[in-house]
Amino acid sequence: MFTSVVDEEINLCLINENFVPRYVRLAKDNFDYLSEWLAWPRNCKTEEDFKSFVKDSLHKYAERSSLVCAIEYKGIIIGTAGYNTIDFELKKVEIGYWIAADVQGKGIVTRVCKHLISYAFSDLKMDKVQISVAVGNVASRAVCDRLGMTTEGIITNEEKVGSRILDHVIYGLHRPEISVY
Repeated sequence: MFTSVVDEEINLCLINENFVPRYVRLAKDNFDYLSEWLAWPRNCKTEEDFKSFVKDSLHKYAERSSLVCAIEYKGIIIGTAGYNTIDFELKKVEIGYWIAADVQGKGIVTRVCKHLISYAFSDLKMDKVQISVAVGNVASRAVCDRLGMTTEGIITNEEKVGSRILDHVIYGLHRPEISVY
């Protein structure tokens, strides 16, 4: 199994079926929190749902079109992060992530994203890293700000979450802008 050490507290582990029971519990325990900004919690609740997600994620990983990892914080799976898309032709990746509510505010997502940015530029030889965030998602927008990403624009009517249609802010970071990674 692929595992990448982010720091002394955090590992990224390629998603696999062994994580399914943990994801079911996380989704159930964090349903209201996750459903505020993400569409998938309403449609992914059972072990079969998560097994299907893992199978699809591993298939896309084998095709080199995405990379979904479990975030392991102090030995416990607390969410996922990775590249929703990997586009070798455009030399661009798009990062996506979510974590449980009780571990938010510890800098975990920022550290994970720094690691993913570094990997994208150094190992995958990408020229751009992008993150798409709902306009009202203040916590995720703050992550993008801490990463030094540039606001590239707003896409209206980008996603439906529950009964709301959300606009997204697109953040980008280009290879020449790198100094810390």
